[in-house]
This record gives sequence, structure tokens and C-alpha cells, in this order.
Amino acid sequence: MARPVTLFTGQWADLPFEEVARLAGEWGYDGLEIACWGDHLDPRRAAEDDAYVKDRLDILEKNGLKVYTIANHLRGQAVCDDPIDARHRDILPDHIWGDGDPEGVRQRAAEEMKYTARAAARLGVKTVTGFTGSASWKYVAMFPPVSPELVEAGYQDFADRWNPILDVFDEVGVRFAHEVHPSEIAYDYWTTQRALEAIGHREAFGLNWDPSHMVWQDLDSVAFLWDYQDRIYHVHCKDTKKRLNGRNGRLSSHLAWADPRRGWDFISTGRGDVPWEDAFRMLNAIGYTGPLSVEWEDAGMDRLIGAPQALEFVRSHAFEPSDAAFDAAFSSS
Repeated sequence: MARPVTLFTGQWADLPFEEVARLAGEWGYDGLEIACWGDHLDPRRAAEDDAYVKDRLDILEKNGLKVYTIANHLRGQAVCDDPIDARHRDILPDHIWGDGDPEGVRQRAAEEMKYTARAAARLGVKTVTGFTGSASWKYVAMFPPVSPELVEAGYQDFADRWNPILDVFDEVGVRFAHEVHPSEIAYDYWTTQRALEAIGHREAFGLNWDPSHMVWQDLDSVAFLWDYQDRIYHVHCKDTKKRLNGRNGRLSSHLAWADPRRGWDFISTGRGDVPWEDAFRMLNAIGYTGPLSVEWEDAGMDRLIGAPQALEFVRSHAFEPSDAAFDAAFSSS
């Protein structure tokens, strides 16, 4: 059976949930990866209110869609981040921000992630995608010099804060798929390995594979799939184009999205540097059968044009292995 192609609603949170569902249904998406911001999904309400859950599911059904995943990147980011500052005030609701005391923000964000697990279970969803935040990211330049003990403390902080959250995920039969991404506890190959070690490789914690963030770091995103195949719980289809030259660097120089002076940019799926054919072949090889979720972040292209084009691209390239053809070619007559 073909893997479902879904639309991640995080970049559409300025529109009402009903409108996003209508658009996705008209374009032919199979379902949604519903973001827990905007009016799309309130995880606490979904964890407690039967009528609210039914309302979300009815909207999906009316538009010929299913929910395969829910996402809570914004609250997850605040669980481990240090510092907590004005950036978090801009992405968090009032009930999480509270008085802005950093430790209070982290604790309230952690409770919200527990509600997110319960909300997923009530919606019939087995995977939550998101971020973890990181107390270590601020040390990424490694200068002033960073001691091994300070780095280790960041992984211990992650384990201390996320293990109680993952206990709730285990209780309700839902998995968390961490998006390997700059600013997170796991942002490349080796930090992913270290993060998994920090929590004892528990099954509740896996990965949301998004190759766009790997391309601009010069990581082999296809080899990453093979090496972490037992942890690939979700897939984001998002592309990246590197534009490195004598002026444009890899770290973006604090320039806005789509600024031509950046060294890289997210662009329309299939038009960047992600080796999509190799990626889909590897997804076949590791037996991934979950959703392929289009995450639209191309600041240089109208999303109402790009999102249906991305759907067409993914459908045309996300081929399944041809076991029948292989068997026929080598079977005895």
C-alpha cells in the first residue's frame, strides 16, 4: 500500500483549521500532520474534551482527510532551552509563558507535551513530531572553550526533562519523533547518537527525518536513514538549496528567509539539493511505511501554488519497490 502523503499545517497556522483542511482535501492530500498552534489543535483540550476531538475529526472527514500525526514543535522547544527569552515569548501561548520565569516556562512546556501525547491517543494517532530544545546549543561554536562536563550536562538535562514526558507517551501507546535540527539536542549525526544514548535508546523516542536540515550541514541524509532505520518514525518532505560562494556562508548571517545573501534556503520540493530518488529507495529498503509529510517553507514561492506542486512531486517519486517484477524475472517457467 502506498505511503500516505500529508500536509504539515505548521506553516498554515495563520489560516483557520477548516480552511487548511478544505485546501488540502481539494489538492488531493491523504491527510494532515496537525500543528498544535493557531486554532488547529489545542492539545490540552483534545486530551480532555470528547466534543472537541469529534469536531476535529469531523472536519477532516468532511474533506476526505485523515490525521496521521500531530506536531508540537513550539512547546517542545521550551522544555530544554537555555536561555528562555523573547524568542520564546513570541512562540508560546500565555498559559505556557506565564510570568516568564525560565524554569516555570520549561516545566509548563513539559506538562503540555504530556497533554500532547494524550491528545494524540484520543485522536487515534501513534506519532507526535516536535523539537526538544537544548541547553547545549548555545555552545555550538565551542568558544570560549567548552568542557566535556558542560556538554555532558546538556545531555543529562535533556534526559532528566524528557524521560518523564516519554513515560506518558509509553502509557498511552504513542511515540515521539524528534526533528533533527539545528538548535536541538540532536542536530546532526553524532548528536543524534548521543541523545539516544542519554535516554537509554527507549522506544518512545525516535526521529522525524527532514533532509533539508542535513543538506546545508553537508550530512549524508540517505546514509542517516540506513544507520538510524529503527528510529525513523516520521518523514518530512522539505528541500534545501545551498548557495555558497565568496560572500554567502553556511550560517545565514542572521538574514531573513529568501534573502539572496543567505548561504542556503528552503525551496520547493524537488528543486533543491536533496537526493530524493536515493532517499525514497532507502525508505523502501528500511521498510518505512509511515506518512510522507510536505512541510512548505519556500519563502520565495506562493504556497497556494507550491503545496499542490509538492504533492504531485512526492506522489511521482515516492515509488514502492517492485518485488513482483523481480520475482517474475527470475522465477522458473
